[in-house]
Amino acid sequence: MSDDDILATRRPRSGRTSRAAFSGDEARGPIIDQDGREIRPETLGEGFREFGQEFGQEFGQTNPFGNLTREQRLARLEAIAKLLDVAFILPGTNIRYGIDGLIGLIPVIGDIITTAISLWLVREARALGAPWYITARMLGNVAVDGVVGMVPFAGDAFDVMFRANMRNVRLLRRWLDKQPR
Repeated sequence: MSDDDILATRRPRSGRTSRAAFSGDEARGPIIDQDGREIRPETLGEGFREFGQEFGQEFGQTNPFGNLTREQRLARLEAIAKLLDVAFILPGTNIRYGIDGLIGLIPVIGDIITTAISLWLVREARALGAPWYITARMLGNVAVDGVVGMVPFAGDAFDVMFRANMRNVRLLRRWLDKQPR
C-alpha cells in the first residue's frame, strides 16, 4: 500500500455538499454517547447546558469535552492513528513512522503502552457501532502488532511497516461509508 492511500484526504461524496458549507446547528451531526447510542439534545439536563455555556464563555470557545458527533469522533481516531503510525518521515528516505515505532523502542513497556492506545481505538470503533467482525479484525491487527512488536529491533521495524492503527481506521471508515446516514 502506498503512502498516498494512507494520507489521502477525504473528499465529499458526489452530490453532497461539503460540511464546511453549513453553519450552526446544520453543521452538527447527532450527539453520540460513549456506547455509540444517539442522544437527543432535548434530553440533556439544564445543568449540563449551563456548564457548556459557562465553559465556552470562559475560554472563548465551545466545550471541548462535550459529546462529539460521529464524524468528529472518526476524525479524532484518524488523527491519533496518523500520529501513531505515519506522523514523521525518516530523513533522506520515504519511510514514514509514528510514535508507535519510537515508544516501541522501550523494551516491553513501550509495546504495552502502544498496544493499550491501539486497544482504545478499537473500543472507540465499537462505541461508534462497528459490528463484531470489524472489531475482531481490528483486534487481530492490534494483536499481531503487539506480539511481533515485542521482539527487540525487528519488532520495531515491523511496527513501522505494518501500521496497525491506520489499517484499523481504514477498516472502520470503509464500514461507516457503507452505512446509511
